[in-house]
Amino acid sequence: MTKLKWGMIGGGEGSQIGPAHRLGAGLDGAFEFVAAALDHRPEEGRAYGQRLGLAADRAYGDWQEMLEGERNRDDRVDLVTVATPNATHFEITKRFLEAGFHVLCEKPMTMTVEEGEEIVNIAKAQGKICAVNYGYSGYSLVRHMKAMVARGDLGKIRLVKAEFAHGHHADAADADNPRVRWRYDPAQAGVSAQFADCGIHALHMASFVIGQELERLSADTVSCIDSRVLEDDAMVNMRFDGGTVGRLWTSSVAIGRQHGLTLQVFGETGGLRWSQEQPNQLYWMPLGERLQVIERGEGNLSPEADRTSRVTVGHAEGMPLAFANIYSDLAEAIRADKVGRSMDPAADLYPRAEDGLRSMAAVFAVAESGATDGAWVDARPPMFR
Repeated sequence: MTKLKWGMIGGGEGSQIGPAHRLGAGLDGAFEFVAAALDHRPEEGRAYGQRLGLAADRAYGDWQEMLEGERNRDDRVDLVTVATPNATHFEITKRFLEAGFHVLCEKPMTMTVEEGEEIVNIAKAQGKICAVNYGYSGYSLVRHMKAMVARGDLGKIRLVKAEFAHGHHADAADADNPRVRWRYDPAQAGVSAQFADCGIHALHMASFVIGQELERLSADTVSCIDSRVLEDDAMVNMRFDGGTVGRLWTSSVAIGRQHGLTLQVFGETGGLRWSQEQPNQLYWMPLGERLQVIERGEGNLSPEADRTSRVTVGHAEGMPLAFANIYSDLAEAIRADKVGRSMDPAADLYPRAEDGLRSMAAVFAVAESGATDGAWVDARPPMFR
């Protein structure tokens, strides 16, 4: 099968997220890396792109040059990944969608709800995929959780509890560290720090697994380090449209926590627990029975889990493989679109622009609620109310 052509904006040398995308996109052989604008410094970006194997004429100096260079090529890229600083996501994604490209955008998709609604509308009008990289939803056992909930193994879902708490910004002496400082600066980060950075991952995973959308929330947000304007810890109470109660804690000052993304789901007839730091095990407690451990890669799991498990049982699964599952979903969607067929339902799980929009609406709702002593606020984007 002919490989799809893939391009990347951002994610240059020394980037935290760039290598994970390049590993993920290339893992299954579905995409060929053919074009990029990797750095805000044009010459460094061009040179790095060529060291990664790009042809000189497709190692671009900036995203505008890449857009002009790719738009009229017969062999232009099928998918563009946007992995630039947050404030640039909207403009780049918008311009590439308008030019007829499929886009995978890093989170947050936009900086405002209005921008998010515009992206959703543009993607629909153009008939193009706009995906958002909530990459943790690519883990095999997260998808198995979703399948178990959907087929009724837990009965009606009563409660979901999500956490994304780490301690890597707990040192007040790091206040002037540029890699940390920008995250808590409203001029660069917007209205929220920790919730916009990590909390929306936990929120998306909760919504993804239970198959319900957030309706309203009440938030307690604090800056545990006094010099910070934006929050470094938040506790959020949530209500979903299917009646499920949600609890979400996110923090950057939880010393002793490393990554800290966990999800627990409690229904009428059972409960599930999963942690991103131990992704090979899913803990399942049926009502009135013994605790069971479901292992990634074992037999008789759901089609969604089987499709996204590449290595044999007992071997570690990591973040680049979860990213690879998002890219695998997108490859299936793009190929199905090219020939006008339906895509494999087990692959139809990639996060959409609508998910990015809902996340941004939640960010603003958390900021509003936190500023008003936890008042309950509507967390839905206006276009979905």
